[in-house]
Amino acid sequence: MARFIGIFLFVLLALFSLEMFGPVHEQVVEPFTGFLATLSVWIITLFDDSVIAYGRVIRDSVGGFAVSIESGCNGVEATIVLIAAVVAFPATWRQRLAAIVIGFLAIQVANLARIISLFYLGQWNFDVFTWIHLYLWPVLIMLDVLIVFIVYLRYISVQPTDGELAS
Repeated sequence: MARFIGIFLFVLLALFSLEMFGPVHEQVVEPFTGFLATLSVWIITLFDDSVIAYGRVIRDSVGGFAVSIESGCNGVEATIVLIAAVVAFPATWRQRLAAIVIGFLAIQVANLARIISLFYLGQWNFDVFTWIHLYLWPVLIMLDVLIVFIVYLRYISVQPTDGELAS
């Protein structure tokens, strides 16, 4: 258990430091966040063509309400927590990679639901938007991470396979 906690904290600290490093933030995190805004608008326009995206902002061109997807709201931090947990648990690198990819996708699907729901909640009732944004969705996103990790733990084999040692 001490080994897991040590590796988890080391990887967590390393990845959060990397995320905050200026060039990585500017060249990776910000474009990814803009992509999330664009993808959210693409999904929304299937039902509502009055929504536009510019950068990381989603705006209703009729009512004028807008949300900006900021750091902490793009699922990157949740993914970092998942990666740290997956890397810290003994398994093959193939199992770890599969868990990270599937987990990243699960987090981003939940995050897209979060972004879209908050966009509409903010237009409906700003107090409800604020409460759900600050309290409910962060818990749901981290619950998603926990569920992915529990499913990963349930289905991995810690036995060496194909001559590969679990580490």
